[in-house]
Amino acid sequence: MGVEKMVCLVSRTGRQFQRYNKGRRQVVGCIPYRFKLSSDGKISDEVEVLVISSQKGHAMMFPKGGWELDESVEEAASRESLEEAGVLGNVEHQLGKWDFLSKSRGTYYEGLMFPMLVTEQLELWPEQHARQRIWMNVVDAREACRDWWMKEALDILVARLSSPMIQPKEEKTLSISIETMC
Repeated sequence: MGVEKMVCLVSRTGRQFQRYNKGRRQVVGCIPYRFKLSSDGKISDEVEVLVISSQKGHAMMFPKGGWELDESVEEAASRESLEEAGVLGNVEHQLGKWDFLSKSRGTYYEGLMFPMLVTEQLELWPEQHARQRIWMNVVDAREACRDWWMKEALDILVARLSSPMIQPKEEKTLSISIETMC
């Protein structure tokens, strides 16, 4: 008998459990990536990243959202990737931390970004009706992405993937079950 997965099809809402640092709301995101398959079915070294549309559909970005008090930073990154992009995977070593101005709120946020090596792409996910998701090569994704700080995070990921010698000695990965994120 096969293993059945339980997927929560509702995104977390509200800001009562949001984390703040020095008055800045902390948001966490992922750059979901995979290695493209070649025509003969073998994994190539060409990287593709998953971008999503904003909820209003006017911009492209990587999944990100509020880091809540009841979760680790890696759990938050994984949850946002599931809710907004419908992907699961291994959250890897942090790419960096950025202070940026929220265009909609007119206030500064602190953004933390992580790479996520995608292991599964779901057919159903919480925000599937609010967002589009598109796999792109890194050049097209950098061009499409609206936010300067996400472009910088992508540049760091590309540098890291193309220079395995500078990988962190202990890569911390997180595999998370879907049930814990609801």
